[in-house]
Amino acid sequence: MSQASKLAMIKEMIDSAESNLRSAKQILVELVGGKTSKKTVFAKMAQELDPIEKDDDGEDKIVEGVFNGETMTDKDEKDYPVPANYASKSKLIPGDVLKLTIKEDGTFLYKQIGPIERKRVIGILTYGDGQYKVIAAGKAYKVLLASVTYFKAEVGDKITLIVPEVEDSEWGAIENVLPKDSEDLLED
Repeated sequence: MSQASKLAMIKEMIDSAESNLRSAKQILVELVGGKTSKKTVFAKMAQELDPIEKDDDGEDKIVEGVFNGETMTDKDEKDYPVPANYASKSKLIPGDVLKLTIKEDGTFLYKQIGPIERKRVIGILTYGDGQYKVIAAGKAYKVLLASVTYFKAEVGDKITLIVPEVEDSEWGAIENVLPKDSEDLLED
């Protein structure tokens, strides 16, 4: 296949992907109603959760919400900080349901209680505009710095990334850094 035909194929694939993305966003706006922001989408997901106010001992406050890539959004659209090391270690992705226990002393304890359907993609780690990203499946997914440092990943490394199976996401979770000689492994 010539270079010109490869470029034409790439352009056609990009045009198709952009068209599909516009269509998906339009359907989302119709489903949710009006203009949507990522925060509103996650708050609407959180509204479907059963309300819980107190822990068994009645002293701790419990809040459920949906992880959005950096924070947890509850049904009232309030954001709670999720420690990057916990999100990285737990391989949280947008759409995962979390339970936050706020202890009397102010301690925040998170627990993942409802993982969203996942898929894995392989991409290349990049860095730009102060953010690490993995370019995979024709898209740039943001990843947490804590994951990059935990895996000792470097720009240019091949990454196995976990992303939501259905939802369009800006974020992904690093599952592994593939060995430098992974080409041989992936072709078998």
